[in-house]
Amino acid sequence: MGWTAEEFGASHEGWAGALLADGTEPGPVCLDPGNGSGFRQTREWWAYNGILNRPRAAAARAACACGWRGAAHYPIDLGGVDPSGLYEQVIDGPRDDWERHLDEVEARTVPLPAVLADLLERLEDQLNNLAGQAPVAALKAVAALERVTRSVARDAAYIAEADDLSWESIGTGLGISEKEARSRLSHYTGRR
Repeated sequence: MGWTAEEFGASHEGWAGALLADGTEPGPVCLDPGNGSGFRQTREWWAYNGILNRPRAAAARAACACGWRGAAHYPIDLGGVDPSGLYEQVIDGPRDDWERHLDEVEARTVPLPAVLADLLERLEDQLNNLAGQAPVAALKAVAALERVTRSVARDAAYIAEADDLSWESIGTGLGISEKEARSRLSHYTGRR
């Protein structure tokens, strides 16, 4: 149920996290899917409802897998509120805060040259048009693009490693965690 941005993957998955009345963030709670197997944990505000010995959330705030937490607190008042609209009412603020956090993450990444960003945008438009008019030709074009990107990614990953760039700087430049940066470069180089 979290929010994701394809560009940043799991490194920046966001959610509306719970805050207790004393301002602390509770630990995760387990959810039972009802079939007796596969318990799931969550830290999302709605799970902290006071039922089944769970703490009761007093407010929500934006949270991100990278460890960032939003400064703003959004009170949760279950009394006298139409439950059908409560979810949107509570998550709007945290989601906006998380999106601003992603803007800050993006600002720290390595910028694409404007000419390349424009080319990628035009390429996407062309491929989308082609997919509607000639889907098999679009698939052929995508396969060719995948071959090109795979080759360039492999070369760039080897060069980044040869340049002794730190995993922290690679991760920051891509807007992902060091762990995800290692995994991505290993994927690009074909090493596992």
